[in-house]
Amino acid sequence: MAADMTQTPPAGPGAGTGTGTPSAKPGGTGPGTERSRRFGETGATLNVFGSGFMAIWGIMVLGPVLWVVLGAFKNTSELNGSAWSWPHHWSFDAFSRAWHTGISTYLKDTVIVLVFSVSLTMLFGAMAAYVLARFEFRGNRFIYYLFVSGVMLPVYLALVPLFFQVSKLHMLNTYQGLILVYVAFSMPFTVFFLHAFFRTLPSAVYEAALIDGASHTRAFFQVMLPMAKPGLISVGIFNILGQWNQYLLPVVLMQSQHGEAPHYMLSQGLVSLMVAQGYSGDFPALFAGMTIAMLPVMAVYLSFQRQVQAGLTAGTLK
Repeated sequence: MAADMTQTPPAGPGAGTGTGTPSAKPGGTGPGTERSRRFGETGATLNVFGSGFMAIWGIMVLGPVLWVVLGAFKNTSELNGSAWSWPHHWSFDAFSRAWHTGISTYLKDTVIVLVFSVSLTMLFGAMAAYVLARFEFRGNRFIYYLFVSGVMLPVYLALVPLFFQVSKLHMLNTYQGLILVYVAFSMPFTVFFLHAFFRTLPSAVYEAALIDGASHTRAFFQVMLPMAKPGLISVGIFNILGQWNQYLLPVVLMQSQHGEAPHYMLSQGLVSLMVAQGYSGDFPALFAGMTIAMLPVMAVYLSFQRQVQAGLTAGTLK
């Protein structure tokens, strides 16, 4: 009788009748699976579109570079005959002519300016970004946004007052004047970039150095700067490219004073070479000069390519 009195619990709704909530099937045909499939198709389409766009952009960039490099190894008749054909006889005569027309002097002056301007920019920019990123004090955000506002200032808006200011300091047509101006115009971007990078660095190693008796200066140069090496290399490459290709500032500030010889930068030298060779028709020499101007920055970028990529992605990976 005890067994007869035991009741079986009522089945849930839809049990045995097929009217309950359907369970997910192993094949995966629910709304979530359909949404994931659509997202996957959209992502694949975007990837194809992005790859095609980058391929077109690469052709647009590499095409003129290849044309210039090939033209440097041709003579004038070959260059006028077919712009995209390979040289019949590979010759370095155009490089010799371009070198002796002043490219060597322009290259030397540009390297002298960049060695000091980039070094000072990186030193002062790293120190300012480190203090603004790691120390809290009154006016911190105001100083930081003051630097950031400098990124939005176009160079040509400051040319006239800048010329008169440098003239009053008697630094026109001098390495010192151009170096100081390069440092001033490169500091905002350097501080903006390194500020975000220094904020991602761990504080444990820095605090351990302070506990061991290191000063703030020693901890900065021996602990924080080596940790920030990828970011320093990345922003350093950007500064080198920007200052190497600068044209407006040298044209305004490197003008001959009192009959002295002007110190032309490489961009100015290429323009003067273009004018000179345009009258003479020696375009291979012009292309050779442009190739000489491209080689140093290409070598620098290719040498530090991985460090640049690591510096650009470090802030998102930490």
